[in-house]
Amino acid sequence: MPTLWIDADACPRHAREVIVRAAERTQTPTRFVANHRLPLPPSAWVSALAVPGGFDAADDAIVDRVAPGDLVVTADLPLAEAALAREAEVITNRGEALTRDGIRAQVQMRDFMETLRASGEHTGGPKPYGDVERRTFANALDRWLTRAQQRR
Repeated sequence: MPTLWIDADACPRHAREVIVRAAERTQTPTRFVANHRLPLPPSAWVSALAVPGGFDAADDAIVDRVAPGDLVVTADLPLAEAALAREAEVITNRGEALTRDGIRAQVQMRDFMETLRASGEHTGGPKPYGDVERRTFANALDRWLTRAQQRR
Protein backbone atom coordinates (compact mmCIF):
# COMPACT_ATOMS: atom_id res chain seq x y z
CA MET A 1 0.00 0.00 0.00
CA PRO A 2 1.38 3.43 -0.87
CA THR A 3 2.19 5.81 1.96
CA LEU A 4 0.85 9.31 2.61
CA TRP A 5 3.66 11.78 3.37
CA ILE A 6 2.55 15.02 4.98
CA ASP A 7 4.71 18.14 5.03
CA ALA A 8 3.31 18.95 8.46
CA ASP A 9 5.18 22.18 9.19
CA ALA A 10 2.61 24.21 7.25
CA CYS A 11 -0.34 21.80 7.17
CA PRO A 12 -3.48 23.40 8.64
CA ARG A 13 -5.04 21.66 11.64
CA HIS A 14 -8.27 21.06 9.70
CA ALA A 15 -6.36 19.29 6.92
CA ARG A 16 -4.51 17.18 9.52
CA GLU A 17 -7.85 16.10 10.95
CA VAL A 18 -9.13 15.09 7.50
CA ILE A 19 -5.92 13.12 6.84
CA VAL A 20 -6.02 11.25 10.16
CA ARG A 21 -9.67 10.24 9.70
CA ALA A 22 -9.05 9.11 6.12
CA ALA A 23 -5.92 7.14 7.06
CA GLU A 24 -7.77 5.32 9.82
CA ARG A 25 -10.79 4.61 7.63
CA THR A 26 -8.71 3.22 4.77
CA GLN A 27 -5.85 1.76 6.84
CA THR A 28 -3.29 3.75 4.89
CA PRO A 29 0.22 4.25 6.30
CA THR A 30 0.54 7.98 6.96
CA ARG A 31 3.61 9.90 8.09
CA PHE A 32 3.50 13.51 9.30
CA VAL A 33 6.98 15.01 8.98
CA ALA A 34 7.84 18.25 10.79
CA ASN A 35 10.60 20.16 12.56
CA HIS A 36 8.66 19.81 15.82
CA ARG A 37 6.54 17.27 17.68
CA LEU A 38 2.95 17.06 16.48
CA PRO A 39 -0.05 16.21 18.60
CA LEU A 40 -1.54 13.18 16.83
CA PRO A 41 -3.99 10.61 18.16
CA PRO A 42 -2.67 7.12 18.88
CA SER A 43 -2.95 5.07 15.71
CA ALA A 44 -1.60 2.00 13.99
CA TRP A 45 -1.71 3.88 10.68
CA VAL A 46 -0.63 7.43 11.53
CA SER A 47 2.73 8.46 12.92
CA ALA A 48 4.88 11.56 13.24
CA LEU A 49 8.49 11.98 12.33
CA ALA A 50 10.14 14.94 14.06
CA VAL A 51 13.35 15.88 12.28
CA PRO A 52 16.09 18.11 13.69
CA GLY A 53 15.60 21.76 12.86
CA GLY A 54 17.28 23.19 9.85
CA PHE A 55 16.37 24.66 6.52
CA ASP A 56 14.33 22.10 4.54
CA ALA A 57 15.10 19.25 6.97
CA ALA A 58 11.50 17.98 6.89
CA ASP A 59 11.42 18.28 3.09
CA ASP A 60 14.68 16.33 2.79
CA ALA A 61 13.36 13.61 5.10
CA ILE A 62 10.27 13.19 2.93
CA VAL A 63 12.25 13.10 -0.33
CA ASP A 64 14.64 10.51 1.16
CA ARG A 65 11.74 8.20 2.05
CA VAL A 66 9.06 8.75 -0.61
CA ALA A 67 8.51 5.95 -3.13
CA PRO A 68 6.81 5.79 -6.52
CA GLY A 69 3.04 5.84 -6.08
CA ASP A 70 3.12 7.49 -2.65
CA LEU A 71 1.24 10.74 -2.07
CA VAL A 72 2.92 13.87 -0.72
CA VAL A 73 0.72 16.61 0.72
CA THR A 74 2.55 19.93 0.58
CA ALA A 75 2.30 23.51 -0.59
CA ASP A 76 6.10 23.69 -0.85
CA LEU A 77 6.84 23.75 -4.58
CA PRO A 78 10.51 22.64 -4.43
CA LEU A 79 9.45 19.67 -2.27
CA ALA A 80 6.64 18.92 -4.71
CA GLU A 81 9.07 19.05 -7.62
CA ALA A 82 11.46 16.63 -5.89
CA ALA A 83 8.63 14.24 -4.95
CA LEU A 84 7.29 14.27 -8.52
CA ALA A 85 10.79 13.46 -9.78
CA ARG A 86 10.69 10.38 -7.53
CA GLU A 87 7.37 9.39 -9.18
CA ALA A 88 5.17 10.22 -6.21
CA GLU A 89 1.89 12.07 -6.58
CA VAL A 90 1.47 15.49 -4.97
CA ILE A 91 -1.51 17.53 -3.81
CA THR A 92 -1.59 20.74 -1.82
CA ASN A 93 -3.48 21.00 1.46
CA ARG A 94 -6.09 22.85 -0.61
CA GLY A 95 -6.63 19.85 -2.89
CA GLU A 96 -4.76 21.10 -5.95
CA ALA A 97 -2.94 18.34 -7.83
CA LEU A 98 0.61 19.26 -8.76
CA THR A 99 1.99 17.54 -11.85
CA ARG A 100 5.33 17.10 -13.56
CA ASP A 101 4.00 19.06 -16.54
CA GLY A 102 2.99 22.10 -14.49
CA ILE A 103 5.41 22.25 -11.58
CA ARG A 104 8.21 24.10 -13.37
CA ALA A 105 5.90 26.98 -14.34
CA GLN A 106 4.54 27.13 -10.78
CA VAL A 107 8.06 27.32 -9.33
CA GLN A 108 8.95 30.09 -11.77
CA MET A 109 5.79 32.04 -10.83
CA ARG A 110 6.60 31.63 -7.12
CA ASP A 111 10.12 32.94 -7.73
CA PHE A 112 8.72 35.89 -9.69
CA MET A 113 6.29 36.74 -6.87
CA GLU A 114 9.14 36.54 -4.33
CA THR A 115 11.11 39.00 -6.47
CA LEU A 116 8.13 41.37 -6.50
CA ARG A 117 7.74 41.13 -2.72
CA ALA A 118 11.48 41.72 -2.23
CA SER A 119 11.18 44.91 -4.28
CA GLY A 120 8.46 46.20 -1.93
CA GLU A 121 5.40 45.21 -3.94
CA HIS A 122 2.46 44.06 -1.82
CA THR A 123 1.20 40.88 -3.48
CA GLY A 124 -1.06 39.59 -0.72
CA GLY A 125 -0.97 36.08 0.60
CA PRO A 126 -3.09 33.00 0.19
CA LYS A 127 -6.74 33.28 1.05
CA PRO A 128 -7.75 31.85 4.44
CA TYR A 129 -8.20 28.09 4.80
CA GLY A 130 -11.94 27.60 5.13
CA ASP A 131 -14.70 25.07 4.54
CA VAL A 132 -14.38 25.20 0.74
CA GLU A 133 -10.65 24.48 0.87
CA ARG A 134 -11.16 21.73 3.43
CA ARG A 135 -13.84 20.04 1.28
CA THR A 136 -11.76 20.35 -1.88
CA PHE A 137 -8.78 18.82 -0.09
CA ALA A 138 -10.86 15.98 1.41
CA ASN A 139 -12.27 15.15 -2.03
CA ALA A 140 -8.82 15.11 -3.66
CA LEU A 141 -7.46 12.91 -0.87
CA ASP A 142 -10.40 10.51 -1.17
CA ARG A 143 -9.85 10.19 -4.92
CA TRP A 144 -6.20 9.27 -4.36
CA LEU A 145 -7.07 6.82 -1.57
CA THR A 146 -9.65 5.13 -3.80
CA ARG A 147 -7.08 4.71 -6.59
CA ALA A 148 -4.49 3.44 -4.10
CA GLN A 149 -6.88 0.84 -2.70
CA GLN A 150 -7.74 -0.39 -6.20
CA ARG A 151 -4.01 -0.97 -6.84
CA ARG A 152 -3.69 -3.20 -3.72
